Amino acid sequence: MGTRERRIGSYGLCRDGDHVLLVRGADDSLFPGAWGLPGGTVQHAEHPSHTLARRFVEQTGLPVEVGGVHAAVADVAHVADRAVHTDRVVFEVTVRPDGSGVPSDRHPDVAWCTPAEASRLPLMPFVVELFDLPVAPASPTPESSPAAVPAGEHDRGQRFAAYGLVTDPAGRMLLTMIADGYPSAGRWHLPGGGTDHGEQPIAALLRELVEETGQVGRVVEMVDVDNLHNPRAMGPEGRPMNWHSVRVVYRMVVDEPTEAVVTEAAGGSTARAAWFAPNQIATLSLTEVAARLTGR
Repeated sequence: MGTRERRIGSYGLCRDGDHVLLVRGADDSLFPGAWGLPGGTVQHAEHPSHTLARRFVEQTGLPVEVGGVHAAVADVAHVADRAVHTDRVVFEVTVRPDGSGVPSDRHPDVAWCTPAEASRLPLMPFVVELFDLPVAPASPTPESSPAAVPAGEHDRGQRFAAYGLVTDPAGRMLLTMIADGYPSAGRWHLPGGGTDHGEQPIAALLRELVEETGQVGRVVEMVDVDNLHNPRAMGPEGRPMNWHSVRVVYRMVVDEPTEAVVTEAAGGSTARAAWFAPNQIATLSLTEVAARLTGR
């Protein structure tokens, strides 16, 4: 059985009318020669928006303002005996007024394309999905190397997760309490959790909602990307871990709410689940992301 790898990437959707800015993959990338959105791998402890601003300048020469989040998608590239899962966060970006532009004759790896023009190019899988193009995506190269773990950093981890800002027709909010033995134990948190290998963020969130609360919901829109770095997180590993989490948050509605019940197997990270009226939220001990997104 081959190895499984996880990566997180941050990318920018830069538009000029009906044209979108694309860049060509480097020779040492998973998809050399394939065209994709500017951006790249999120480094440990780096906020995805900072990754994007840095990589955009490196790849195109253009300084940009990173705007709202546009989408989050995942894909798996099978390379030799490895399956590389990449979670990709896509932001809307605009070129800053002091940007000088990219002369196409001097930057052959940068191009403005309409979706129709892009469909004639070799494209990365997430670009094909993002623009719903009727073409086959480019294939990864078998020569690409695995992501290196710096010496002395084997007790660090990077995690991608999806969470929900969940309400019902009466305006109540659904929250979950973190179980003992996990960071922020005893605090109320947004429902959701880490994505599995090969799983899309929305599919993971719908699954977690059922496991943690017994509710069936629907996604309305994506509202936030949250970044958390805890260099000495104490969790079920039993030792301090240098954890970096990137969390996408969706607004969700449960149209037919029932009593919130934790249904996942014993030993999970969720101790309780409950519905709360808006005036009850202020009385709760909340995690940072839950406090921020509920207006606390």
